[in-house]
Amino acid sequence: MAKRPDLDDFRVPYFEGKKNGKFSLDDFDPASKPFSTGSKDSDRERLSEIGAKLDVLQERLHAQRKRRVLLVLQGMDTSGKDGTIRAVFHEVDPLGLRIAPFRAPTPDELAHDFLWRVHAQAPAAGELTIFNRSHYEDLLVPTVLGNIDANAFDVRCRHIRQFEELLADSDTTIIKCMLHISKDEQRERLQARVDDETKHWKFDVADLDARKQWDTYQGVYRNALAATSTEYAPWYVIPADSKTHRNVMVAELLLRTFQDLKLEFPPAKESLKGVKIE
Repeated sequence: MAKRPDLDDFRVPYFEGKKNGKFSLDDFDPASKPFSTGSKDSDRERLSEIGAKLDVLQERLHAQRKRRVLLVLQGMDTSGKDGTIRAVFHEVDPLGLRIAPFRAPTPDELAHDFLWRVHAQAPAAGELTIFNRSHYEDLLVPTVLGNIDANAFDVRCRHIRQFEELLADSDTTIIKCMLHISKDEQRERLQARVDDETKHWKFDVADLDARKQWDTYQGVYRNALAATSTEYAPWYVIPADSKTHRNVMVAELLLRTFQDLKLEFPPAKESLKGVKIE
């Protein structure tokens, strides 16, 4: 009998801030579907089941207004950050749910430290916030482009660990997902955007420049994940060539996280007992 997949099999081990270690993205097949239920249709059914459960749990989070949840989505272009958000949260009440997209920093943002714009987007009490890209953009892209050196990379990793520890100490549960796609799958998705005029708005010539540096990006991702996957803010590698599998796996991870919080609605108000509304 095949071993039942465990979400923690896809968790990136922490190497105490070091970039070396045995972890490699090559150990994860982006085309694998360990959490698939058998077909796209059954995956969608499972996603709907999870969505209904997440809706109830997220309502409890919002009602309590004590804890916070932060979901970070990172990945190469076309890995499916937008699609994941649409699919996983399709049945979740938008009340208490917020999406924070991170694009290239503005001149004003560049005039501050690299985490300045990020802290302002951290979840408030009772809120589930999704980072569509994140503070890791300001680690990955400058490194690939050669704008920061190895020492600056290590310093930023340290600052990120400290920043995330601050959030965790403030009752924020952090889940970070690396949507891991293959270079071949990315080519197909980019080509689909070129071939469909209604998707031209999603295509950026800069995506091709990043694609030429695929191996460099993979190496920097590996180092970044290994240096910043901690007990309080772990990274998970999500095989993402299959969109439906990607969505189910992220949903399963989020469901487990919410269930572990053991959320309940606030206690009933004594002052309301016996009250009759005329």
